[in-house]
Amino acid sequence: MRKDLVIVPEDAPGVVASLGELLGEAGINIEAISAFTGKGRGIVHILVDKADEALEVLQAAGIEVAAARRVVVLPLPDEPGALGGACRKLADADVNIEQAYIAAGSQLVIVCDDVDRAKDVLGVTE
Repeated sequence: MRKDLVIVPEDAPGVVASLGELLGEAGINIEAISAFTGKGRGIVHILVDKADEALEVLQAAGIEVAAARRVVVLPLPDEPGALGGACRKLADADVNIEQAYIAAGSQLVIVCDDVDRAKDVLGVTE
């Protein structure tokens, strides 16, 4: 099961580097990351190949994972309109996208209010 891991660290140099090193040393591949800062804090969303192992590694290192939410990962053609078309299908099915970002290999990562419905609408089997 794919999960978006959310970490809320302090805004400081080296946070993303430390996360990458920690997960890399554990043999966990980061497939996508979204990181930004504001008001002295960071928000980091990470999609990894081994979510349960990543949770254990992060917690053992004293890093609090604020959320671990199921996601839809949809391969997108790298062409104009692909994102709009996929998201329109979800909107028409009344699925609310709460977060979206692009992962390596033109994959759309979607955090939404109804993962099972979104997978069905988009034809995602994973």
